[in-house]
Amino acid sequence: MLRGQGYDGASNMRGELNGLKTKILNKYPEAFYIHCFAHQLQLALVFVAKENEDVANFFINASSLVNLIGSLCKRCDVFREKQQEQIPKALDVCNLEKGKRLNQESSLMRSCDTRWNSHYGTIVSIIVMFEAVLEVVEWTKNDRNQDNLGEATRLFKDIQTFDFVFHLFLMRLILGITNELSHALQKNDQDIVNVMTLVEVCKQRLQSLKDDDFEDLFHDVEKFCEEPDIIVSNMEDLHFILGKSRCKAPKITNFHCYLVDLYFQVLDMQLKELNDHFNEENTELLLCMACLSPVNNFASFDKAKIVLLAQLYPQGFDRMDLINLPIQLDNYIHDMKMHGEFSSLR
Repeated sequence: MLRGQGYDGASNMRGELNGLKTKILNKYPEAFYIHCFAHQLQLALVFVAKENEDVANFFINASSLVNLIGSLCKRCDVFREKQQEQIPKALDVCNLEKGKRLNQESSLMRSCDTRWNSHYGTIVSIIVMFEAVLEVVEWTKNDRNQDNLGEATRLFKDIQTFDFVFHLFLMRLILGITNELSHALQKNDQDIVNVMTLVEVCKQRLQSLKDDDFEDLFHDVEKFCEEPDIIVSNMEDLHFILGKSRCKAPKITNFHCYLVDLYFQVLDMQLKELNDHFNEENTELLLCMACLSPVNNFASFDKAKIVLLAQLYPQGFDRMDLINLPIQLDNYIHDMKMHGEFSSLR
């Protein structure tokens, strides 16, 4: 009677040869495997971060930044002091709102690879507290008695580049969209149909970013670079990659590099991974199952989808059963709606 199985994507669970999924399918071929959706989203995000060299380097720098500031109590104290100094300045120039629970001390959020959406919190906290971050890294770099002197010197240089800020805002944009989906997937009361809708919305939002949001992103990056005096790259200049010969390097502009080689490429990779992980086979099975829900007077009932669900289980329904099923389903739904006790099921 086994009709489904679902867990995470570890190789010993979903391996094609000796995985638990395969062992069960060999004995019960109708036990369709559904990969945990929240875990699939994590894998899609991790893939992009590992496969794109520029994005991978950005996350290494972001993680190093959090570790550098949080590794010593003295640096954390200096970080809090810098924040306290900046709040009155920001209030004076009306950059911050006044009110209860606003402008409290905060720290850089530490990311966790097993919960990839936590990187979104890290990115947002770096953006919000960038000036304090910059001052603490500079203080660490200038204090010869500090550990991680070389790391602080490298980070102080790297984070004050247009390239770092562009990656910061690009990944905030992408992870901001997928972050909402991640939280929704982990809700205990989430229903299947709504999850399918949320996944599709996430894909559409990423596609819309690719179509027409680059100029808005560039404007945000440009505006952010003004206060810390970060030099904005001229998009018409030729782009050169560190460590590669300028003679042999392809003649491409900064605009081409940031738009095509980074912005489009990262979004394409993200969309491809989401389409691969949330494929039609899994979503079709789940959407058909959702039609069996009796909630709200059988509002989800869809005869065509339930017939399709039956076709996915050929051992349970022969040709005669499939011919009779539509008529039986019509009788069934009329019968259920005639009985008041079924109208308020949750």
